Amino acid sequence: TTAEGHLLCVGTTLPEAARLKGRPARDVCALIHEHGGLAIPPHPYDLFRAGIRFATLETLPIDALEVFNAATTLRRYNTFAFRYAQLRGLPMTAASDAHHAAAVGTAYTILNCEELSVKSALAQILKGNELNQRYLTPRDSMRKTWNNWLRLRRKKLPDITSCDGE
Repeated sequence: TTAEGHLLCVGTTLPEAARLKGRPARDVCALIHEHGGLAIPPHPYDLFRAGIRFATLETLPIDALEVFNAATTLRRYNTFAFRYAQLRGLPMTAASDAHHAAAVGTAYTILNCEELSVKSALAQILKGNELNQRYLTPRDSMRKTWNNWLRLRRKKLPDITSCDGE
C-alpha cells in the first residue's frame, strides 16, 4: 500500500517490500520498473477501498489498470475504471481480489502467451487481453465486507497506559 493507495507489483519481487508501505506511489512505480515489473493500480474508483484516485493516477507512469474487480463495492466503480483506461489508452486487467477460497477465480485476465514465462506474461498484459468478468455472489461479497470491517477494527491503538503523565 502506497501513500496514495494500493499498487500491484506484477512480475518481480521488490527488495524490502515491507518498508515500501506508505511511500509515494510515484516512487514505488519507479522501483517496480527498475526491477522489470509492471505497476498496476487495483480498484482505483472504489471509494470504500484503498485505491489510487484519479488525480494521482493522472501523474503516475502505470503500465495497466485493473478495470474489473469482482469484489468492488459498487459495480459503477468498475465502469469508471474501464472508461478511464479507454481514455488513457491503458491495457486492462481483471481480478477476483479473493481473500477466501470461494472467491478465487471469479474474475481474471486471460493471457495468450507464446511461452510459459514471466517475460511472456508481462508482454501479453501490455498488449491487451480478454477479461473474465464475474462478480462475487451477494453472500461472498457480504463476507468480504464483514471480514474487512473486522480486520480494520482489530488494528491496535497506541498503548497510552505506559505514559507517565508528563
